[in-house]
Amino acid sequence: MADEQSRWIRRYRAAPEAAVQLVCLPHAGGSASYYRPMAMALFPAVEVLAVQYPGRQDRVNEPYIGDFAELTERTLAAVRPELDRPVALFGHSMGALLAFEVAKRLEADGIEPLALFASGGRPPGRPVRHAHTATDEELISEIAALAGTDKRLLDSEDMRVLFLPALRGDYRMMGTYRFDGPRVACPVVSLTGDNDDLVSVDDAAAWAGHTTGRFDLHVFSGGHFYLADQWAGVGEVLTKSLGAHVPTGTG
Repeated sequence: MADEQSRWIRRYRAAPEAAVQLVCLPHAGGSASYYRPMAMALFPAVEVLAVQYPGRQDRVNEPYIGDFAELTERTLAAVRPELDRPVALFGHSMGALLAFEVAKRLEADGIEPLALFASGGRPPGRPVRHAHTATDEELISEIAALAGTDKRLLDSEDMRVLFLPALRGDYRMMGTYRFDGPRVACPVVSLTGDNDDLVSVDDAAAWAGHTTGRFDLHVFSGGHFYLADQWAGVGEVLTKSLGAHVPTGTG
């Protein structure tokens, strides 16, 4: 079990004394390391548990998960044993939908997250573009336009071989997502870039319909990967949203 947990969960800045744990779920084609800046920005008040999906980085030799429901259940199974404090969830793009589904299952088990932070993602029930049938060059052009991937990776044939299958696999898996209706009870905080070609501000605001709790919307300057330039500002939103659970002046 310990080996299984170590494959799924990354602690880039362990904070055993932190008041809150934040489970961070990557975007399509993304990896846990995307959240390293988040871990540094929130330390020591919040401990970031970044999820590493199979089929990427140090898990590149493991088979991809091709079904969204299976990814949800396996993510939950990996995360649940790590939770020993109040928890919040943060997901970007595809990760926002996954965070929503994990939050619902935690609530069904009697664990109510402090908040669900849905970043750069369309809410359940809204159409999501599935580009798994695109050619490699089309995929590269698309992700280059989104400005979320290091150009050195896009220009390297060896690196393309490593990251394009994960991206295509995630896009294909997104086609298996089915929204079954229930809302979460925890507060939902939607975050988005004002120049996001994939998610409009209206899309981001529509997350309000998926919680019976409080809803907040924060719009940052930037595109789909606005986070790259906004880690500090996002950290402030998180600490303020978590309120009394995070000590004043930290994070």
